[in-house]
Amino acid sequence: MVNKNIFNLKGKKSLITGGGGLLGPEHAIALANQGSEVFLIDIDKQGLDKGSERVKKANKSAKVETFHIDLKDESELKSLKNFLINKNVHIDILVNNAAINPKMDASNNSSGKVEDYKLDNLREEIEVGLIGTFLCSKIFGSAMAKKKSGVIINIASDLAILAPDQRVYSKNNNINTVKNFKPIGYPMVKSGMLGLNRYLATYWAHRGIRVNCLVPGSVKNKQTKKLIKEIESRIPLSRLAKKEDYHGSIVFLASDASAYMTGQILVVDGGRSIW
Repeated sequence: MVNKNIFNLKGKKSLITGGGGLLGPEHAIALANQGSEVFLIDIDKQGLDKGSERVKKANKSAKVETFHIDLKDESELKSLKNFLINKNVHIDILVNNAAINPKMDASNNSSGKVEDYKLDNLREEIEVGLIGTFLCSKIFGSAMAKKKSGVIINIASDLAILAPDQRVYSKNNNINTVKNFKPIGYPMVKSGMLGLNRYLATYWAHRGIRVNCLVPGSVKNKQTKKLIKEIESRIPLSRLAKKEDYHGSIVFLASDASAYMTGQILVVDGGRSIW
């Protein structure tokens, strides 16, 4: 017999990192639409406020709270966990979404070349995207383990399974004319997330925690017409993703619809990775 409430998240509490970014609020909207209360955290206070507004605009009945948190700071995350527990709020769903993803447009003054990529930039990307993911999983995952129930969703990228095709940043599709390369830090972080995903899935499976990874493709977000055209030519569905294209994937991974799935990656990239 099919469970008609298989996607229902009513009564669940969801914590989303990078809640002030592009996709964080979208993940929150998807979960709130299924009844989950959502908590957004980000170091960007202005982004958080805008993210919260986006969620409430999309779902007027959504229960959403924001916390200005530096997820590189373990003490801040522990304080947040204790604050929530004292309010009798136990996180059921953790979405590790935060990352530093350098924009590839005219405002990017960095060449992105390996030869001159600053180590400080690489360290910061790793601290936010990978160590931050680990810390959130450690702190909130441990609390889930005590209750023997929980879901962790790691948001990777198609660059976790593909190398960046730097030719899209060329005027004539020739790598020899590329001036601004996609930096190495982002693919390193997202690839590392796949290993963390497998490790945590096996580490906590016997404690009732499922850990899976969403691998999204490029999202349309004010890129130049030239860049959009180049990327679309590499995608079988011939378009970039809309921000809301990942709602269904997030709900699937967070709900009982994926009850027998852990340690896996869900690739939603318009088919780009099959070419």
